[in-house]
Amino acid sequence: MTIIKYLFICLGLLFISSSNANETHYKPFILAQQTNIEFTTLVQNTKLQLSQAGYSIEGEYSLLPGHHVFIISNTRLKQHAGLSTNGAYGASIRVAITKTKENIQLSFNNPTYMAHAYRMQEDLSDITQQLQSLLGFIQNFGSEKGLTKDELRDYQYKIFMPDFEDRLELAEYANYTVAVKKVEASLKKGNGGTKLIYRINLPNKNETVFGVSILGKAEQTECASDQFIMDKIDFQKLKSSAHLPYEILVTGQRVFALYAEFRIAISFPDLSMVGDNSFFSIMCAPSAIEHALTLAAGNTVDK
Repeated sequence: MTIIKYLFICLGLLFISSSNANETHYKPFILAQQTNIEFTTLVQNTKLQLSQAGYSIEGEYSLLPGHHVFIISNTRLKQHAGLSTNGAYGASIRVAITKTKENIQLSFNNPTYMAHAYRMQEDLSDITQQLQSLLGFIQNFGSEKGLTKDELRDYQYKIFMPDFEDRLELAEYANYTVAVKKVEASLKKGNGGTKLIYRINLPNKNETVFGVSILGKAEQTECASDQFIMDKIDFQKLKSSAHLPYEILVTGQRVFALYAEFRIAISFPDLSMVGDNSFFSIMCAPSAIEHALTLAAGNTVDK
């Protein structure tokens, strides 16, 4: 190789590195407030703020002690979610209030981060800005460096692990109407040790997303429980309570979920593979979550 060719290659690599360094890096969560307001008062005030700003409270989740999560949506989110394949995963935002030893944290999952992770057509930056103006903004968190738009849209925790396009098929029914009824009835029965948190129907599209809490009280689902997983991996000072709940997606006659290896990793991209508070510490969770969600979808699981 000539010296001139070598210099051109070095300059090219330097340009690529510089371009990447200038890209925006997104983080999975936004810390809106840290306060010493009484917990129930903050829950009530936040609910009122969201409602007055035009957000519908699709569900509320408070399984874990000192945690309260609002699942919110509005017409824009639902309409936009319908524009992309499996966009229903992005039809809502999770707003979390978490009590810690030091204070109470108000946070929400970053709409722009999730829009890229779910390969939606728009980045929902207007929703992000609106929620920051409404609830407050201290910092983005959940990843030290964050991920770029391209990294999120092609995200895998590790090579050969699932990405957003890899869908976990839970069940199939005669048609969309039957599928929705079967899943909702199954969730209301608590099949798989689950609990129904919310249901969102996308306008003008045969697609419905259900929010699901996993209690871990059914056989072979203990390792899937929300509390088990969060106790293991939500160990940082800033809490990622807005990771929950999980989703079940009905699209047409088929019922899907995201693989746990993707769904958990996209909220906790910096978790190490091994060691304390690592993915290894919840290595039993993906199969247990699949088991729980399959039963929750009204299907059976071979023993």
